[in-house]
Amino acid sequence: MLCEMCGNEVETTSRVRVEGTVLALCSNCSKFGTILDPPPTAASPERASVRPGTPATRVQATGRRLEERDLYTEIGELELAPDWARRVRVAREAVAWTPDELAKKLNEKKSVVLKLESGGFHPPDQLVRKLEHLLRIRLRADPEPRA
Repeated sequence: MLCEMCGNEVETTSRVRVEGTVLALCSNCSKFGTILDPPPTAASPERASVRPGTPATRVQATGRRLEERDLYTEIGELELAPDWARRVRVAREAVAWTPDELAKKLNEKKSVVLKLESGGFHPPDQLVRKLEHLLRIRLRADPEPRA
């Protein structure tokens, strides 16, 4: 079992309230709080297990190890479409907004909108999402397979 304070592997832990939080602690760390139940004795083997809900138990119960994941490979990359700047201009003109009106709706400057439409500014992901939502268009596309 793991002590939830020091992280050491120990035979037994006891439930201890430390500053309002109940933790499973080893005998060395138990002195930092109020013991709620004493550590189990050798006569009661059913109490020797880790209490349900502790991180060590959850990992053992699911049979999985905690491992790092690369989220970028899981979600699949979407890149800006080659004609994204034209799509922004055409969509803005379709709803009859001026660059200034679109800028106000995006909470950006007019110069940012003009640079977007000319293709001179590569927008961050947050701005791409705003544009897609506001103009109801798709600016991202699946990347082309490389040979």
